Amino acid sequence: MIRVLFVCLGNICRSPMAEFIFKDAVRRRGEEAGFYAESAGTSGEEEGNPVYPPARAELARHGISCAGKRARRMTAADYGRFDYILAAESANVRGIMRICGDPQGKVHRILDFSARPRDIADPWYTGDFAATYADLCEGIEAFLDSVSPR
Repeated sequence: MIRVLFVCLGNICRSPMAEFIFKDAVRRRGEEAGFYAESAGTSGEEEGNPVYPPARAELARHGISCAGKRARRMTAADYGRFDYILAAESANVRGIMRICGDPQGKVHRILDFSARPRDIADPWYTGDFAATYADLCEGIEAFLDSVSPR
């Protein structure tokens, strides 16, 4: 089983969206048994809060629920629990490095697997949750294509 942790700053927008888009993509591919996913943030400032309402609404527009998800902060122990740690942007990669480093090369940006590697803009600031959704889908599909156990 491939274990994936999605990471952003607060774990209320990009990383929980990625977690639930990923779970939906894996389900659609019929590969649930091959993958496990969670999400976390590099900051603890949102810890315990639900997914930000516009992020929840964007997921719901695509028939994806994130019910029950609460923000949590990434810990150094997460490094040993996951095979891939996929960050939304370069600033998150730096945050991950402060938390646990990357001695085994597990840390990547979500869009590093796509044909156009880049950061995913924070919709907390841009307000464009549809663009975030599209970027996450692009990165997740490319990631799954590159590591899928099928």
